[in-house]
Amino acid sequence: MVYVVILILFYSIFIYIGEDKVMQPPEDVVAAEGDTVTLDCTFQTSDPSPYLFWYKQDGTSRPQFILSRVKGDKGKTEDEFKERFSSTLNSTMKSAPLKIQELQLSDSAVYYCALRPTVTGSSRSAH
Repeated sequence: MVYVVILILFYSIFIYIGEDKVMQPPEDVVAAEGDTVTLDCTFQTSDPSPYLFWYKQDGTSRPQFILSRVKGDKGKTEDEFKERFSSTLNSTMKSAPLKIQELQLSDSAVYYCALRPTVTGSSRSAH
């Protein structure tokens, strides 16, 4: 049996907006093709309705919008990610982990979690 190992780089990101803060574990996640992984993201904010975004960046391209979540709402997910990528914002635990199912080699990338506002203009890509 042959396994294709997928390396998902996972950097610690700290984004400050006033007292807001987003934290991701500073570790790489290694999994086999077909596996399911969950990427952690916790945050601190005084905003009663936090709005959280997940982005994917592979190679030298700019970050690509995956999905957004807001308290009490499902948020938005880009069409190409709807089948295998999901997240739920837990405002009590202040977390919004990203779950990726049926891993593919093309999922190897750096994944960023961020609080609003993170982009100018379009919610589809970061500038």
